[in-house]
This record gives sequence, structure tokens and C-alpha cells, in this order.
Amino acid sequence: MRVVHTIEELRRVLGQARAEGKKIGMVPTMGALHAGHASLVKRSVAENGLTVVSVFLNPTQFNDKKDLEKYPRTLEADCALLESVGADVVFAPSVEEMYPEPDTRKFSYPPVDTVMEGAYRPGHFNGVCQIVSKLFAAAEPDRAYFGEKDFQQIAVIRAMVKDLEMPVEIVPCPVVREESGLAMSSRNTLLTDGERAVAANINAVLVRSKNFATNHTLKETQRYVVDALNAIVGLEVQYFSIVDGTTLQDLGAWTDSDYIVGCITVFCGNQPVRLIDHVKYKG
Repeated sequence: MRVVHTIEELRRVLGQARAEGKKIGMVPTMGALHAGHASLVKRSVAENGLTVVSVFLNPTQFNDKKDLEKYPRTLEADCALLESVGADVVFAPSVEEMYPEPDTRKFSYPPVDTVMEGAYRPGHFNGVCQIVSKLFAAAEPDRAYFGEKDFQQIAVIRAMVKDLEMPVEIVPCPVVREESGLAMSSRNTLLTDGERAVAANINAVLVRSKNFATNHTLKETQRYVVDALNAIVGLEVQYFSIVDGTTLQDLGAWTDSDYIVGCITVFCGNQPVRLIDHVKYKG
């Protein structure tokens, strides 16, 4: 496995692979890798001749500086994990390499980027589009792999790829969960053991809500989830939206769409850690 730090070196390595007729798969990450990331890499390795994983903690997608400061940084461990699952190249650039000057580009893809995370984290998706567009321009992958835990992010990136006419296939991959059901996330490392046990209730309540939804209205189901989680000490729901899985727009009834997803963000713990998850009700 090769670790490169500059766009020039990345292009040289990938250009050679491309000349050999290899398809290139890419897994963009912010580091602090776990089994969820490993599953994306394994999928890419199985489907492509070369897999490149970017490890870059992108400052432009953090609207809260404290959140950026707290985010775990574990490059050495990340590289060990990536080598163990067959990654060919790790691209670990500096902030200066990716942003030699401020990126003033503005990306806007309503309605998918204005609701939920877009509403609560102003500028977040603009930062995501800035860095992902830069990574795609540098690597020119044939396929790029993203975890469905970041359900809304995938919709935004698809909109950006279409807008910029980038010839890359976006491949969504299923959520990987801890034994307790908690969605794997780099942020989970910020939780104490007790908080992690409490956080497992997020998925447990979402799973129960699927059964609840069979004989209750959409709005009743929404209230059920929010009330059940807020009743647990150590959890506070920021939002729970039941939306069309394609447009991400709020729905009023189960009959409004054939593809219905509940997307949630919950704060957990005394030094609250922001956790996201989702559940599919239809489709």
C-alpha cells in the first residue's frame, strides 16, 4: 500500500493504473476509520482494479470550530486498517495541499441540501461539495463509495456530480452497526462506555417504530420516536424527519410516497456528541 500526500503524486500513481486499464474506486473519508469504512474499502477492492482512500479532515464542512477540534485524528491506525483490507493507495494531504487558497465556490442543490442537516448545520454541505469535488477532480475515480449512514450527504453528492457532469458512479453502501445496533461512526470514540450503551437506544427505538408505524399515522410515529428518545436520560433529539427518500422532503402521510425514510439526529452525553441515523419505512 502506498501513502501519498500531494495531488501531483496521486495523479501520477493513478495515471499509471489507468494506463494499465484498471478501474479506480475511491473511498473519501475524514479519518478515525472503523469497520464501517472497512466495508466500503472491501467493496471497492472487489469491484475495481485499484482502490484509493482519502484521509482528510476537511475544515470547510464544520460550522462549529469546537466540533472540528474534537474530531479524532488517527492516521497511523487508519493506514494499518486500510492495508489490512486491501487498499492500494492512501491519499493523506495537508489542508494547504487541498486549499492553497480559500475556496469561495458556492454549491446549492435545493431541496436536498436545505432540509435536516442543511438547516441545522449552515454551510456544512457546501463544505462537503467543495472537498468531494476537489477529491474527484484529483483522483478521477470511476466509482466512489459512501456509507448510507450519511443518507442526506449521498443525495447532495449525487446532485453535485450531476451538476458538474462528473463521470463517477456514486455507490451507496449499507450502514454497519456495532453489536448493540448503534451505527458505527468516528464520533462514537468520543462517547464513554456508558454513553455508548445509552446511544444504542437510538437504533432500538427506530427499529421499534417500524412496527408502531403499521397501525399509526406518520405524525404519530414521528412523535413516538421523539418522545421515546427524549425520555431516556442522556439523549436529546435535535430533529426526526420522515421524508421521501429521493427528494428528502417532509411527508404528511404514509401514502405520500413509495420510498419513505426517517432521518434523525440525537445529542448524547454530558459533552454532547452529535449522532445521526436513519430507518427505512418503505421502499
